[in-house]
Order: sequence, then C-alpha cells, then structure tokens
Amino acid sequence: MIETKIKELGYILPEPAKPLAAYIPAIKIDKLVYTAGQLPSVNGQLQYKGKVGFDVSEEDGQKAAVLSLLNCLAVIKSVCGDLDQIEQVVKLTVFINSADGFTNQPKVANGASELLLKIFGDAGKHVRSAVGVNELPTDAALEIEMVVKLK
Repeated sequence: MIETKIKELGYILPEPAKPLAAYIPAIKIDKLVYTAGQLPSVNGQLQYKGKVGFDVSEEDGQKAAVLSLLNCLAVIKSVCGDLDQIEQVVKLTVFINSADGFTNQPKVANGASELLLKIFGDAGKHVRSAVGVNELPTDAALEIEMVVKLK
C-alpha cells in the first residue's frame, strides 16, 4: 500500500489543503488527475517562506518540495479515494520562488522527485519542469502541480 510506504519513509499524508482562492484542489478527467498548485504547508500553516537562495537554503527548499508533494498526494487521494489507484506519476511542475542569480531549481525540485521514486518505484518516474519565479502566493518558497494516471 502506498500510504503504508509513505509512513515507512517517515512521512504523514496530510489532510487536503483548502484552496486559497476560487479553484478546486484537484480534478479527475478520465484516468488522469491534475492538481492545483500545492504549497509547503502543514495544517494550513506555510512552513517555508521567502526566496530560495536568499531567505531559504537549497536544502530547506528540498524539504519544502517534500511538503508540497505530500499535499499534492493528499488532494489526489481526495478525488480518487486511494493512492493505490495511481498507475503512473506523469508530470511535476515545480515553481521555485528564487533569489536573483539562483539557478539550482532542479536540485530543489529533486526533493519531490526523489521521494516519488522511493514511494512508487518505476511508477514514480515522471517528466518535470523546475521553474524559477519572482514571487509566489503568500510568499511561499515553492509550489508544485502534479499529474498522475490512474489504473
């Protein structure tokens, strides 16, 4: 079971985060689930704030990516009922609130990508974009969108 694997790795699947504006957290279309951007929050409290490479270290950026990924998985579960329904992780888009001159966005995004491989094995292999941005909602250090294919 995927949730058991998450616990074995030392993580807890959170309750799905509530949207900050007029959108839904995830939507299922045929066998695909698309998430809205998920922030590095725990119980609605932002854990990593500011620019990676200035306010937030690269290592803390990776930890923020893990939290955002767990929030993505939580909203996926909310629409498909069970993470064991995931056949393949398709895509991650990782937006990193980056300081001027910071270019290690791929390394920050690896926090999420490497955890997906540990959780899902080969089914966790995915395509990805890691994008440096000037600002994010609530000054979050990063935001992740995810697409998965269901069985």
